[in-house]
Amino acid sequence: MLRLTEVQLPLDHPETALRAAILARLAIPAEDLLGYTIFRRSYDARKKSAIVLTYSFDVEVRDEAALLRHLQGVRSVAPTPDTDYKFVAQAPAGLKNRPVVIGTGPCGIFAGLILAQMGFRPIILERGKAVRERTKDTWGLWRKRELEPESNVQFGEGGAGTFSDGKLYSQIKDPKHYGRKVLSEFVKADAPEEILYVSKPHIGTFRLVKMVELMRASIEALGGEFRFGQKVDDIDIADGQVRGVMLAGGEYIAADHVVLAIGHSARDTFRMLYERGVHIEAKPFSVGFRIEHPQSLIDRCRFGPSAGHPILGAADYKLVHHCENGRAVYSFCMCPGGTVVAATSEPGRVVTNGMSQYSRNERNANSGIVVGITPADYPGHPLAGIAFQEQLESHAYTLGGSNYDAPAQLVGDFLARRASTALGAVEPSYKPGVRLGSLDSALPDYAIDAIREALPVFDKQLRGFAMHDAVLTGVETRTSSPIRIRRHDENCQSINTKGLYPAGEGAGYAGGIMSASVDGIKVAEAVALSMLGA
Repeated sequence: MLRLTEVQLPLDHPETALRAAILARLAIPAEDLLGYTIFRRSYDARKKSAIVLTYSFDVEVRDEAALLRHLQGVRSVAPTPDTDYKFVAQAPAGLKNRPVVIGTGPCGIFAGLILAQMGFRPIILERGKAVRERTKDTWGLWRKRELEPESNVQFGEGGAGTFSDGKLYSQIKDPKHYGRKVLSEFVKADAPEEILYVSKPHIGTFRLVKMVELMRASIEALGGEFRFGQKVDDIDIADGQVRGVMLAGGEYIAADHVVLAIGHSARDTFRMLYERGVHIEAKPFSVGFRIEHPQSLIDRCRFGPSAGHPILGAADYKLVHHCENGRAVYSFCMCPGGTVVAATSEPGRVVTNGMSQYSRNERNANSGIVVGITPADYPGHPLAGIAFQEQLESHAYTLGGSNYDAPAQLVGDFLARRASTALGAVEPSYKPGVRLGSLDSALPDYAIDAIREALPVFDKQLRGFAMHDAVLTGVETRTSSPIRIRRHDENCQSINTKGLYPAGEGAGYAGGIMSASVDGIKVAEAVALSMLGA
């Protein structure tokens, strides 16, 4: 097979144009083209009046060697790389020790899946509930203001990514093509096949629920074991080696290989690990607000007369501004055609996040507008960032009326430094609801100042971004983990606790579904090799 890249076609090209473009680029007769598949499809919207699609193809031709010699030096044609996943180990028959995976977010699921596919029959522990029960509990907060601390947007099967836009792309380096393995497994679990080739694949919450269930069934069929409602209260460590885990119900599970895929909101577990002497350090993260606009405005800004085209779908954006006070403000987790959701996991706190369905057909676009902060902003203890988040979330709860409503303000009022008293054209999507007022006290002064500076700059890039009626909803605090549980690069084990494998977003090694899933694969391989003494 040959990989043919950088083939551009008009947005409304006919299906027959694909084959014709391949033949023209390769300069071969029709009978020499035996078949092709689309490897990647993206769009170039820099010229809004003439948006083009850019394709990469995997092509089968009659005499590949001769064609490669003829096209030697042509950068857009090369042999198709081997992206098939290769297992690094296979568990021997009768292996008694079983690895333990803590957490069933994307990282934990893929760590469990790869270990199961290699025959290691992992035990997978989840403090929350199975995904459908968890979904009911999550709606309980949104509709009835009833929070279940162990079953919500943050905790439960599928992890925080289940209630998100379901983005499946990342900027991580991936020389071993782990990302292709992730997408292939998602397709096996009933994700749409287009995620294999569109440039910015996404799934959406409702589809993710079914996929998570199907992946669990695959792991169980291979000998893996899921245990829900099983919070790990303690980890047994002796002489720098993990010996087992203690569950909240009193059960002890002996294990000398434990994958720690607990997500960025398991604050009680972070504190327990620190008390047990596991090496933890503070790391940068970001805080800010969610901003909502009419999706139609974003579509027009990005696509011009092609706004609404079915191939393009709902438009997204990516913005960044470096402020005079040294802070960076940027858009985070942009959700086209989505909703702002209540994402707290702790009573008496308000946290926002964004979510979309696969269709992305809600009226509003939303994203985080967040400000980068560093440990210098919360000095002292390695867990000080957690306390910093908690303080902001508790204050947001108070600003919202102490009933899980979120504090909100119109962008025009925010820029004018006056409290909002009435909504305009943009109806906020956050449930249970919002309480209008001033957001000036919701974040530190340096963050408020930075966002005030950035919004007019973003308006120059996307006309209408700073429209008066756009809505800011607070607070967005859980952009990433505030800590890193340091591990060795070569074997993925904690730098001072053998057999403990910090993994994914909570440990500070991922940010989003794709990177967390890839990290789960990487850590599973390290566990397998260690268990076999390699």
